[in-house]
Amino acid sequence: MKTRVVVLGAGFGGLELTTMLSDALGDAIDIVLIDKGDAFVFGFSKLDVMFGREIPAAVRHPYRDIVKPGVRVLRSTIRSIDPAARHVVTDDGTFEGDVLIVALGADLDPGATPGLVDGGHEFYSVAGAFALRDVLPRFERGPVIIGVTGKSFKCPPAPSEAALLLHDYLTARGRRAACDISVVMPFGVPIPPSPDTSRAILAAFAERGIRFVKDALVRALDPARRVAVLSDGTEMPYALFLGVPVHRVPAVVVESGLAAHAHDWVPVNKKTLETSFPGVYAVGDVNGVGTAKAGVFAEGAARVVAAAIIAQLRGGPTPEAYKGAGACYVEFGHNQVGRVDVDFLSGPKPTGTFQEPSEALVAEKASFGSSRIQRWFGQPPPSE
Repeated sequence: MKTRVVVLGAGFGGLELTTMLSDALGDAIDIVLIDKGDAFVFGFSKLDVMFGREIPAAVRHPYRDIVKPGVRVLRSTIRSIDPAARHVVTDDGTFEGDVLIVALGADLDPGATPGLVDGGHEFYSVAGAFALRDVLPRFERGPVIIGVTGKSFKCPPAPSEAALLLHDYLTARGRRAACDISVVMPFGVPIPPSPDTSRAILAAFAERGIRFVKDALVRALDPARRVAVLSDGTEMPYALFLGVPVHRVPAVVVESGLAAHAHDWVPVNKKTLETSFPGVYAVGDVNGVGTAKAGVFAEGAARVVAAAIIAQLRGGPTPEAYKGAGACYVEFGHNQVGRVDVDFLSGPKPTGTFQEPSEALVAEKASFGSSRIQRWFGQPPPSE
């Protein structure tokens, strides 16, 4: 009988793990990949659509295009998970696996911040970012706040990227002089593990007249008075609020017992990503391994888990432990991209190295995206 692997979530982690297993084992393994969505969208593509650099259809990669040996892709909502039995109930049937991979990411909870749903906009969901494509052209003047509402959130550079790209966008429209831009973040610097990256971002902010409000969260919006209330009680006026919503563990994961509560990420063995339940792994944003919540780290974790499954089935050596290392590209505006390479787990504290923004890194970032789509979906690279 074939080994069955049930993979919950088709983001970076689920797609990379599925691809590795299929490439190595083909039809000798039975993989079920389940996701409630119909398409994959890179996180950075949301900003491209939001600022009119891409159309929505160009950044959506339908899961129906995945055709790989040993892989069945199912679009369905997951209703319950029994990690002890490795049993999953979906709207389209029940599944039991010899191995269960939980890669459901982090859910967004805009309603956790009073006033955000009625008085602001969030740009972290695909729907929210795509909707802003139609909102931003109508914005003419006044203060803009790009505000983080929770301490743990995906892609820590994204609020800074949004501010720098908004500067370019308003400048191109001739509206920059009529607008103030502020970024509110819960850190003392934009990218704590990399002082060089933080200095470069803060220098870019200073050059463009963008205000950085450090060590603060946006706790609430008052839509009637058009003010944001910060964690220290300070109020900031806004004409446009672009929010990073509170992130939480998906409810179905909390209900399964894998996580203690909505803001306590799934505990795992940092070296193997295995949970306290044998044969059950948590990969990517849903776990509490200690890395940033970003696709590249989910991808790296998936590789470790896939290598372990392949070794178990083939009888090979135990793979190396998860290192928690990865590279993130950072949009600096002015058609330039920087890069920060961060190592979260090898040393006593996270460390990062920075590559200065350049046009060469713009091309490298594009290649990063196209290579993943080619690998995960089996699509040819774009013609030169």
